[in-house]
Parts: sequence; structure tokens; C-alpha cells
Amino acid sequence: MTQTVQPGSAVVHTANLSLEFSTDDGPVHALSNINLDIAPGEFISLIGPSGCGKTTLLRVIADLETHTGGEIQVNGVSPREARESRAYGMVPCQEAAWKSILSQVEDTGADGLELNFGCPHGMSERGMGAAVGQVPDYVEMVTAWCKEYSRLPVIVKLTPNVTNIRQPAQAAKKGGADAVSLINTINSVMSVDLDSLSINPTIDAMGTHGGYCGPAVKPIALHMVSDLGRDPECEDLPISAIGGISNWRDAAEFLLLGAGNVQVCTAAMTHGFKIVDDMIDGLSRFMQEKGFASVSDLVGQAIPSLTDWQHLNLNYTVKAQIDQDLCIKCGRCHIVCEDTSHQAIYARHNGERRYEVNEEECVGCNLCVTVCPVENCLTLRKLENEVDVRTGQMVSPAEKLQWTRHPNNPMANADP
Repeated sequence: MTQTVQPGSAVVHTANLSLEFSTDDGPVHALSNINLDIAPGEFISLIGPSGCGKTTLLRVIADLETHTGGEIQVNGVSPREARESRAYGMVPCQEAAWKSILSQVEDTGADGLELNFGCPHGMSERGMGAAVGQVPDYVEMVTAWCKEYSRLPVIVKLTPNVTNIRQPAQAAKKGGADAVSLINTINSVMSVDLDSLSINPTIDAMGTHGGYCGPAVKPIALHMVSDLGRDPECEDLPISAIGGISNWRDAAEFLLLGAGNVQVCTAAMTHGFKIVDDMIDGLSRFMQEKGFASVSDLVGQAIPSLTDWQHLNLNYTVKAQIDQDLCIKCGRCHIVCEDTSHQAIYARHNGERRYEVNEEECVGCNLCVTVCPVENCLTLRKLENEVDVRTGQMVSPAEKLQWTRHPNNPMANADP
């Protein structure tokens, strides 16, 4: 059933709304002839592929962009007049504002609240988004307001643009959060155009920082999720993991490091929603193979294997070894070791091109294994009950030594 809204009574009314950006390569039509009427109390979703103009339309409504064609009214006036009269907007850190908006959110029939304390896109400059998430006291305060004035479950979305992710998470828990989600996007500048000598991309010859996401941020997200999974003060605080999850393996890794569920955005943009079905299928097969009855059985299973560097066994010794039958003589192992590490790989043997490890220099740093393009060609051999020719010391698996008790540590603790 289609609802007819008279322009004068619509909360948002657009007629042939257009927005065109001028670029060095010609005009870009961000919006073209948008006709939209939103009635008071109506809940709508803007759905479309990345780059179709969803965010641009919202920015025009919020008076963050100025339309170049057609007309738009917000509460019967221009977007600028509506903004200046505070007729709408993001919710500031004011208790009365949150108390007012929470009842309206409940009236929409929403199942819960996710407080976006991580958005770096224009919100921080107005004291919202990541600006809240970077101050634990604000996180706790706003979370507590939401729990006081709403019956809905509250998820706090955390920003990675902090020194210690545990502090805002602990604050969210103190405020009564039912869960946290992390990570949001990472502040970034994507590139510089070497022809125009300006930041790229630009809007009307100017650019700004953005939020970096996708597969490249996965290691950072894994680290921060695991930090909360290991934190006793965050015990029993459910975690929803975000950050570069592209396949079922990625999802499994986050679950094993303490997340109870995962969220997917970039992969869905790239491959469509069917990618979620593929993830479910792959994860189900993995669980069956490993004997896990439910997803909850996976949660946190890898946490016990994660520790701080100072607690690693420094007596654990490995040496690189090269399978000459698999070696394709590309030389990458020699280059990385010769130019950036311990000069422990020979490039020639008996006048011929042949890569061999010099165990008297090898420290088992793993660089050569990392750069080798052939699977299982370069591996690390564990030393047990034999002399390390580099140090001349016997390696015994029974004798463990952490940095906290290492003789080279001036603050070593002699107690085991």
C-alpha cells in the first residue's frame, strides 16, 4: 500500500532533487531527479549499491551538502533552516536529548540500539561519533542514559582510533551495555594524486580523511577483539566483531578470539548478500569437521594461546630449512634475509645458484618463510636436545625462560 503525503505535512519532501559535483574529469551526477516524501513517524530504509547516492542524499537533508537542482524541504523549511533551528540532527551528549530520542526509537519497533561511538566521518567535529568513543567517561555516561530511558538492549560500537581499546569497552560495561561491537573504521588518507598534487578523492578540489575498512584492517580488528576477550574486566560482555570479515575462515578466527557473532559490510558490498550464505556453509563444515556442536562452542577457544611478549619462552629455538626439491630459486628468501635481517641464507653453493641456510647466523625470525611463494618449501625446524650452533648452548625443551627472568633484562624477577 502506497502512502500519499502532502508536501506541506511531510517531514522530508524532495522534488526532482539533484546534486552535481564538478571534477577535473567532468561533472559527476551524485543525485538525479530524486522524488521522496517521508511522513511524520514513518520509518524508511535507503537501499542500494555502494556509490548510488544514499549517503549523499542524507548529507543534503542534513545540510552537509547543497543540492544543485530541484527542491527539498525538511519540516517545511530548507535543510539549513531546519538544522539551525535544531529540528533534527545527530543526538548530542545531552541527557534531555537522549531521553527524548529514545522513546521515539522505541516507537519505531526497533529491536535494539547500537550506539555509533566510532564514526569518523564529520561527527567528531561536532562532538559526536568517534569523539564520544575516545572519551571513556562519555561512553559510560551516554550508555547509562540509554539503559535508564529505554527498555531496548544497548550495543556500543567502539572506535579503533584509541590507544587502548579496553578502556572504552570497560566504560560501556560500567554504563550497563548489553554488548559491544568493534571495530569501526580507521582514520586514513587514501592517496595523493601525483598529477594534480592534491589528496584523492576530492570534492570540489578539496578532500579530507576517511574511514578505512575491508580486509586490510582485519589484523587490527583481531587484535582489539582479542584484547577484550582476554580482559577480566570485560568478562561476560558479549562482543560483535567487525573488520575485514570476507569469508568463513575470517569469521571463525574472530569467534575463536572471543566474539559471539560477526558483522559483514565490505564483502557484502563487493560480492552481494550471497556471501553470507557461503560463510554459513563454510563455517558449518568447519564445525562439523572439528566436532563443534554450536557456534558458542567456538567462542574464545584461541584465547588461552594468546599472551604478552614478555611471557613467551625465549629458549624456544627454531632454524629455517629449505626443501631443495621444491625450491624454484627465486631468491626472495636470500634478499629479505641479506638486506633486512641476519644474512643467514647463502645464494650460491660450489659456484652454482643454490639457496642454503647458515645455521650459525639463523635466529629463526620467520621472514624467509613469510616471503617464500612455494608452500612448504621453507619451514622452521624446532631444536630439541641439541646444541644451537649460533649460541653454542644446549637447547632443552624442559628449560623455559621468559623475559621477566632473562639475564639480559635489568628488571628481571628471579622468581619463576
